[in-house]
Amino acid sequence: MKNILLIILAFTIISCNSQKKQSSQQLNVLFIGNSLTYFYDMPQTLQKMLDETNPNIKIDQMTNPGQSLSGHLTDIVTLRTENGISVRKKEDGEITETEIKLKEKKWDIIILQTGTVSVLIPENRELKVNKAVLDIKYLADNPNCEFILFNTWPSKKEYPKQYCYESRMIDISIEKDKCCSPKIENLEQEIKLINESYDLVAEKNGIKKSDNGTKYYEILTEYPDIELYDDDSHPNANGSFLNACVFYQMLTHKKAIDLKYIGAIESKTAELLKRIAE
Repeated sequence: MKNILLIILAFTIISCNSQKKQSSQQLNVLFIGNSLTYFYDMPQTLQKMLDETNPNIKIDQMTNPGQSLSGHLTDIVTLRTENGISVRKKEDGEITETEIKLKEKKWDIIILQTGTVSVLIPENRELKVNKAVLDIKYLADNPNCEFILFNTWPSKKEYPKQYCYESRMIDISIEKDKCCSPKIENLEQEIKLINESYDLVAEKNGIKKSDNGTKYYEILTEYPDIELYDDDSHPNANGSFLNACVFYQMLTHKKAIDLKYIGAIESKTAELLKRIAE
């Protein structure tokens, strides 16, 4: 009996040590996206939240203004200014900054964000967004890397509205002049279309999806006094904080409402956004 108790105790100690080692092991997270990700330092806000409870999770980013997910793999940045970047198509033998970043570490989690319009236009979603996701998955060195699709939100442009790209921007094989999203008549239709479009990308590529768009919709419809936008589409400090809360919960499986951190926003607003993120 004594020997059995000693064996059980030994296994318990080993299990506890194993769990402690696992919880302290560094997890490397990379955001790939554009200004919808980095406005108001969202990745840095997320890191401050993580530092409170999970300092082993480290956030990095490859985010360029106005750059699509496909552009991260096809465009060489030639100039950076405060207002944006200039790019050219890469030539044979060249690799982009994002391709270099992907090889920098064995990333544990990669969060992919592209412009909302790019997923709303079916031809662009199928021929460019899906290809970019597939290519990034191929370039990631860690076979156990987890991928998350950043589900964005409606713009503040007035209804009715419709988004179009010139077909040649998508693929020269497309015979018509323009490729367009469905015509959008109201906010409810727009968030439904956005979420369904991201669902299609996530399902096609076998990856997870965030629910930032749904959280924005909840604020817009139930708490209209809380402003989430800096302009027609970019998040302000509140929107950025809400996005960080969503990703905090996805990365830690903990509740944002339990965080002490409120960043630079009003405390009551921060607490509400934390609750909405759940």
